[in-house]
Amino acid sequence: MEEEDQRKVTDLVIELVRRLLSQQNPQSPNPNSPHFSQSLRYALRILSSRLTPSVSPDADAIAESIKRRLATQGNSSDALTFADLYTKFASKNGPGSVNNKWAVLYLLKIISEDRKTARKGMDSSILLPNLRLNDDEIGNHVRVLNVKEDREKGWQNGVLLVSKDPENLREISFREFGNLVKEENEVTEEVLVRDVLYACQGIDGKYVKLDSNLDGYALSDLVKVPRATRIIVRKLCELGWLFRKVKGYISESMDCFPAEDVGTVGQAFCAALQDELSEYYKLLAVLEAQSTNPIPLVSGNASSGNYLSLRRLSVWFAEPMVKMRLMAVLVDKCKVLRGGAMAGAIHLHAQHGDPLVHDFMRRLLRRVCSPLFEMVRSWVLEGELEDIFAEFFIVGQPVKAESLWREGYRMHAGMLPSFISQSLAQRILRTGKSINFLRVCCDDRGWADAATEAAAAAGTTTRRGSLGYGETGALESLVMEAAKRIDKHLLDVIYKRYKFKEHCLAIKRYLLLGQGDFVQYLMDIVGPELSEPANAISSFKLAGLLESAIRSSNAQYDDPDILDRLRVKMMPHGTGDRGWDVFSLEYDARVPLDTVFTESVMTRYLRIFNFLWKLRRVEHALIGAWKTMKPNCITSHAFTKLQRTVKLQLLSTLRRCQVLWDEMNHFVTNLQYYIMFEVLEVSWSNFSNEMEVAKDLDDLLAAHEKYLHSIVEKSLLGERSQTLYKSLFVLFDLILQFRSHADRLYEGIHELQARTVESSLNSRDKTKSRRQTKDKSSEPGSWISEGRKALTQRASEFLQNMGQDLDALATEYKSLLEGFLAQLPVQQHIDLKFLLFRLDFTEFYTRQHPTL
Repeated sequence: MEEEDQRKVTDLVIELVRRLLSQQNPQSPNPNSPHFSQSLRYALRILSSRLTPSVSPDADAIAESIKRRLATQGNSSDALTFADLYTKFASKNGPGSVNNKWAVLYLLKIISEDRKTARKGMDSSILLPNLRLNDDEIGNHVRVLNVKEDREKGWQNGVLLVSKDPENLREISFREFGNLVKEENEVTEEVLVRDVLYACQGIDGKYVKLDSNLDGYALSDLVKVPRATRIIVRKLCELGWLFRKVKGYISESMDCFPAEDVGTVGQAFCAALQDELSEYYKLLAVLEAQSTNPIPLVSGNASSGNYLSLRRLSVWFAEPMVKMRLMAVLVDKCKVLRGGAMAGAIHLHAQHGDPLVHDFMRRLLRRVCSPLFEMVRSWVLEGELEDIFAEFFIVGQPVKAESLWREGYRMHAGMLPSFISQSLAQRILRTGKSINFLRVCCDDRGWADAATEAAAAAGTTTRRGSLGYGETGALESLVMEAAKRIDKHLLDVIYKRYKFKEHCLAIKRYLLLGQGDFVQYLMDIVGPELSEPANAISSFKLAGLLESAIRSSNAQYDDPDILDRLRVKMMPHGTGDRGWDVFSLEYDARVPLDTVFTESVMTRYLRIFNFLWKLRRVEHALIGAWKTMKPNCITSHAFTKLQRTVKLQLLSTLRRCQVLWDEMNHFVTNLQYYIMFEVLEVSWSNFSNEMEVAKDLDDLLAAHEKYLHSIVEKSLLGERSQTLYKSLFVLFDLILQFRSHADRLYEGIHELQARTVESSLNSRDKTKSRRQTKDKSSEPGSWISEGRKALTQRASEFLQNMGQDLDALATEYKSLLEGFLAQLPVQQHIDLKFLLFRLDFTEFYTRQHPTL
């Protein structure tokens, strides 16, 4: 019966070939011709092919592919004809129609490609595995081509049979193979698959259980299975071990919440992991449904592909294994981390070239970083530090209002995630600090409008959830816009509402003695008071004198608020201190200006004031000495009756005093010019320029610090100039000592002049004069009580002593000045070297001492 069916099929194929060939040639084709035989073999090869298609069975898709191919080859009319024919072909349904339309189209396409390849001279057997026929037995039955012909054609593969297996060899082989598998496996593969699925859920199966020694799931050694099966089970169960690690971390963290060790970022991380495990559970549910289907002995005999073997399970587990390994690595990494440090550690694993890993980590990080980005948004736009569990990279602490900017908030580098740069983090810190500074110190609410404008300019909103991981550009844009607007508003408040520039100028004019008329008048009226012992001076009286100096100078036209802040301060003093040593002025910088003028800053201003006050005192002393020396009314006729030697001695002493005064005045004048113009004015000019270009409060603080540091360093008050500073103050003390010597000299000269005039009066006037000066005569050492000879002797001794004192003073001054000048060239600050140039402009000291 089978042979009859085979002959019937062969006859039908021969008839089909004959009809096809007769359309090309009207004459009946000869069945014995080579062309007929070749065509018949070709037809049988096509019909006997069992090559599985590499495309999905979609009739519309393959029809579109054929039409596109015709169109690209330039056969547009053929393409349109094919489209019309396919439309009619596809529309036919019901009895007599073709059910498997896709197979017919695929067959036609393969034949077309096969013929095209044959025309190019290639072997068409490359496209279709075939069953070749012997020319002598074409009409009887189908056989396999001999091996020789196969080698000539280059086909080395096995041969597919068209005829059925009459001896049932295939079924027998399958049964024998099944028996062999049962002998080698004590447990069926279906049972092992179910146990593996249990293990992947953290549950011990019947044969696959958790081995504490191996720290993983494994098949019991008592179960008889092949080594390959045992290995694949162990590999598949790695997923269960990873699952236990991840699940254990989630459970442990959720049990500890809301402890500080977990925090909101840790909670978000656990929630993200739980979502991934939910997807994993769904996969396991699908696999468990498939595991109920029996596994066929040979996959080719299976009527349905929905069964689950260990090898298929390894394919299913490929992607979950990658994700679970990654989650396990993250769990190990994040056990001791929290907050921004945890987000940064997870971000490092996102830098991966695998698209699967990259997308997974991006999805995970978006959930994990959500609390962190919400903290940034709240801090930048509202100034609120919503950090209950200390997870944010900005830390706040309670401080006084004047310390809010410098100490109220700081950066916690350990919590800074790696996807936020250091510069961006500093800008975030400053923006929130600006809002809090405006709110607490300035009592201002204008920052809210600036924050809303910044969010609109950055293309975001002020609502929660407007930022997330992966939107670093949007975050930077928001922070930049917010920082620019809020910092500008802050500076406007400081400059306009609190008049920062005016207060800086007031400090320069009063504490740095820049208001000349005020300083001169103040020194004139407080000088006598400050000459008294420090413990005998009333600070209230000095405050009244300060008020008088203000009313008597141009300072009276300043803002009353500025003048109200200027006060007298008496520094701590000991026994023997004079008022000059403890007197100072202070400026009351209130909130928010005390953020700039802190206690330490005002202490440095006080040091500068004390130095400038001492310099002004020395200048005032020299001016006082000049006033004493200038109008002395010493004329030659007043001393005509003195001996020539005494007159020469007097003139020599006066000249020595005048020369020494000139030297001291030259030094003090040039030093004061250097301090007032080269130091104070230049530093103020630079500070004013930097105030104009300052963009935020940190820039303003830095500019003021630079201004103050410049004054301290250039004024010999720096740490590196202490030796020079001490030498300078010794010179100042020597100049003040010279003032007392000069006063004593001219007091003595005036007394000598008065006594000389008295000696030339008539006797009556002398008697009267003696009676009037009787009280003075009783004083020991008075020149008036003595005669002319004694007067001359006493004058000579006095002038000789004063000359010696002035010589000693001049020698000491010269030595100290040389030491001071010698130290200037070695100073590191360049402006101190220019001070030497100004003091020795004429090279007077250089010529005397070439070492300078």
